[in-house]
Amino acid sequence: MERRMDMEEREKELEELIRSMAENTGIPASIHPDAVEKKLEAAKTEKKRRLRRKYITGAVAACLCIAVGIAGSYLHFSQETSETSDMTASSSDSAAGASSDSGESADIEMEESMIASAESYDEIYKYIQAEREQSETDAGIFSRFGILEESASTADSAASGSASNSGSAASAGDSGNSYSDTNVREEGVGEADIVKTDGSSLYIVNGQAVEIVGIKSAEMEELAEIRMADDCYIIELYVQDDRLVIMYTRTEPSVDEDGYYNNYRDYTNALVYDISDRTNPVKVGNISQSGYYNTMRVRDGYVYVISNFYADAAASRADTAAYIPEVQGSTMAASDIYMPQRQMGDQYTVITSFSLEDPSEKTDSKAVFGSSGMCYVSTENIYVTEGWYGQDDAEVTQTSIRKVAYKDGILQGEAQAKVDGTLNDSFSIDEYNGYLRLVTTVSPVSSGGGGIARFFSGDTGERQQEDSNSLYVLDENLEIAGEIHDLAKDESVYSARFMGDVGYFVTFKQVDPLFSVDLSDPSDPEIIGELKIPGFSEYLHPYGDGQLLGIGMDVDEESVTTDGVKISMFDISDPADVNEEENYVLEDLYGTDVGYNYKAVFVDVEKNLFGFMAYGDTTKYFIFTYDENGFREVFSRELTLYGDVRGLYAGDRFYLVNGNTVESFTMDEFQKVDDIVL
Repeated sequence: MERRMDMEEREKELEELIRSMAENTGIPASIHPDAVEKKLEAAKTEKKRRLRRKYITGAVAACLCIAVGIAGSYLHFSQETSETSDMTASSSDSAAGASSDSGESADIEMEESMIASAESYDEIYKYIQAEREQSETDAGIFSRFGILEESASTADSAASGSASNSGSAASAGDSGNSYSDTNVREEGVGEADIVKTDGSSLYIVNGQAVEIVGIKSAEMEELAEIRMADDCYIIELYVQDDRLVIMYTRTEPSVDEDGYYNNYRDYTNALVYDISDRTNPVKVGNISQSGYYNTMRVRDGYVYVISNFYADAAASRADTAAYIPEVQGSTMAASDIYMPQRQMGDQYTVITSFSLEDPSEKTDSKAVFGSSGMCYVSTENIYVTEGWYGQDDAEVTQTSIRKVAYKDGILQGEAQAKVDGTLNDSFSIDEYNGYLRLVTTVSPVSSGGGGIARFFSGDTGERQQEDSNSLYVLDENLEIAGEIHDLAKDESVYSARFMGDVGYFVTFKQVDPLFSVDLSDPSDPEIIGELKIPGFSEYLHPYGDGQLLGIGMDVDEESVTTDGVKISMFDISDPADVNEEENYVLEDLYGTDVGYNYKAVFVDVEKNLFGFMAYGDTTKYFIFTYDENGFREVFSRELTLYGDVRGLYAGDRFYLVNGNTVESFTMDEFQKVDDIVL
């Protein structure tokens, strides 16, 4: 029994480590661990699914292989984890107190008063070589334990096989029709997606092309096609006024002095078209930067492109293009690169801004050296987080946070901090009235340094008994204003939503505690409610006055198996007394995309409609409404393709986009009107 518990603990550590490595490798969303997991689960035929060991199965092995095999130069197995990358600085020189067990303010370490820019490329190169040495050590450990060889075959088989956002409608300008926008993370900050509408046309990513489909009449019409070169991979697009921005990546081989191909380099591009004539798009600009696409945001007429660039640690000192990011074909100046918190690194988060009015040249660019990953963008600041697993003798997982201010295209590093625990997703972190609020899951790791070496040697050391969760409120300098620790022991955060002075988050092990926290006094946050119900919510969305929509899974408490996709409506009119008004279970369906891709959710509170895709033995898209009688399914459609699907409306018609197929329906009774194959 003792040996089994020890193995379970080690498996849990390995799960966390694998997820971390995959996140830090910058893999496409389609092979994200969550996406792989869900695709594999969807292929199963059993009605019941076990939850506890889901990552240690084929999906985990596939993700590990992906993380290891992206490229040799991408090995970043040192001791880093989870979500991400670093950024910026300004804070106090003091470290915060003791552990949470003592009740004192601990868990946060301030590094420097101001983040330092690199003094030279030599300084950066030295950091890269230090990271290379650590990576080679870690890679040797993986190889010695047979991890690389075993996971490769598994992946081959797997590959075959903030704010209150209501998703509100926008004005369609000349058409006078309302239309839905992408479900965004932060109200007032635009985001790209695979499908967009301006009320008169649909803009759709279709493989190597962007399709413009006219929807002014009942019969849809293909107006134009923008086809990209074979070496360009379109990821998302954005439409504003008469501008179409196509986000794509391109891979280029590098050539050594003897004319031989010696490596491949990724570039993220923002290709901008004037679409005042929808039938004849005209190219007006192309902004290019090093690295694989992370995300983009639009605010006040400026586009902010964020990519992850991986330095080639094997490159010579003279080959600066291999380890220093480029913007518009020019190597970034050392002074525009912020140095990391650790004395090593091999990744960058690259941020470039440009104006939609004049997209022919960049406005500004900065890079943060260290690691790279998940970003949260408020209306004023870009936060990049880096999850740490067993670094610097830490006994628990940690997250560093770096803050970069942005306004009218100008970027400026502001502050940095480190807290205990890791973030579930971007909804676990939120800015409000100058304060940053975040909730983390704190997981124990082995004591002492060299986390990976210790893990695979079996020397796991002393560790805490169980996971817990912490909530932090940080001021504008990212210093702790308030904090709560030891929440929901032996559980993990599954979803969160901050709404003004109140925050809600869900933890899960066997039941779903929905916590509500009063944040009106940043110095004294207080848990004021705790609702326990079976299952868990993977996604939370404000739904009208005093209501919160949850989408997740129904779970049998005793067997810890899934019984179907569950939607819940919570009454939050009194945050101290939250209750579940109603729930609805979609039986024989065992997963959705909403947990890792909020853009896949269609929500319009004013129209009282929300939709999403769910899968199991079949894959379907559902639309629901909610009233005093509970949830009511108003539309469902079986999908022919598993993959990204979007539902959106313009005027009096609803459009369902699945791959290269578009179907239109009436908004009142969801009767089919037309379809088109692109």
